[in-house]
Amino acid sequence: MRQDRQTRVALYVGLISGTSMDGIDAALLEAGEEGFSLVGACTHAMPRPIRDDLAALITSRRPSASLAWRLDRSLGEVFAEAALSLLEKQGLPAAEVCAIGSHGQTVAHHPATGGYTVQIGDPNVIAERTGITTVADFRRRDLAAGGEGAPLACAFHRAAMSLPDRERSVVNVGGIANLSVLPPGGEVVGFDTGPGNTLMDLWAQRHLGARMDRDGAWADSGTVDEALLARLHADPYFEKAPPKSTGREYFNMDWLDRHLRSEAPAPDPADVQSTLCAFSGGTIARAIEKFARATIEVLVCGGGAHNRKLMEILRARLWPRTVETTAKVGIHPDWVEAAAFAWLARQTLGGAPGNLPSVTGARRPVVLGAIHPG
Repeated sequence: MRQDRQTRVALYVGLISGTSMDGIDAALLEAGEEGFSLVGACTHAMPRPIRDDLAALITSRRPSASLAWRLDRSLGEVFAEAALSLLEKQGLPAAEVCAIGSHGQTVAHHPATGGYTVQIGDPNVIAERTGITTVADFRRRDLAAGGEGAPLACAFHRAAMSLPDRERSVVNVGGIANLSVLPPGGEVVGFDTGPGNTLMDLWAQRHLGARMDRDGAWADSGTVDEALLARLHADPYFEKAPPKSTGREYFNMDWLDRHLRSEAPAPDPADVQSTLCAFSGGTIARAIEKFARATIEVLVCGGGAHNRKLMEILRARLWPRTVETTAKVGIHPDWVEAAAFAWLARQTLGGAPGNLPSVTGARRPVVLGAIHPG
């Protein structure tokens, strides 16, 4: 581990694969007594066969246990490759890194109905392949303490992006969007606002054969179907008070298709995409308008920060608040979540809590994760 006795800094790697399952984001965080900074980052491609198997596992009504265990091992190998690839790009030996924080790949998240959450990507394999102590399984301790197990990045958002004199909000637009409201000196409010990119991505895959609607160009070509939009907004999830979290297990193509069956005649696919973009932007904006009334600045991270149409919707809906990406505070929007799990690994090794009960609903702050020595 590189650690200067005067500056007392250490390096941590964060790993995460999101709902798009197209790659593992790896971030290298330098942390010390004066704060922390992002040193480097990369995305390691997810092998297509593993991605296909993951999709089958997540969407199956009766998922195969043998497939889950096999994927757990295979993903551990890919996550280890991602960490080693990042270190190679940075010209760093593994011995320079204090720990890896691996979120893994979520394959099930049912905190309310089943009281469980499942992330795979065997940390034993990561520790063995890299030789680096690996912290993983962050969410289940929060569940054990009565929480939702999500969102967990809010604590990092507070540590990295809060202001001493005014309220700032951070929105991560991944497959699912989540909000962190950061009042100066007050309790953080945070929760999953609903779908971020996931429905737009799935619709683009069905009709364009593309992984995503790049820049929101297809959404921009369509017209919002106001009747469909109203039905989407009427889902009971949006009336539920925080703490709350959700995932692709709830907001998926089956969910969307049920709403579309009410449409006669069937809407144009581009209009549906435009409606889904307005839906994601609208649910985020409504959450901020209701729970972040003092916020004057919104920072956006995650893949949605690159969706020009979505950013236009947020800026229009949230004016006069400013809406920018987290690049403003020196963290590229693509790497915030991976950096968060690097930071959470540091919290765990230091015996410090990683959850925020005001966000997850846990009974108390707890140290998260299990430690797998390198």
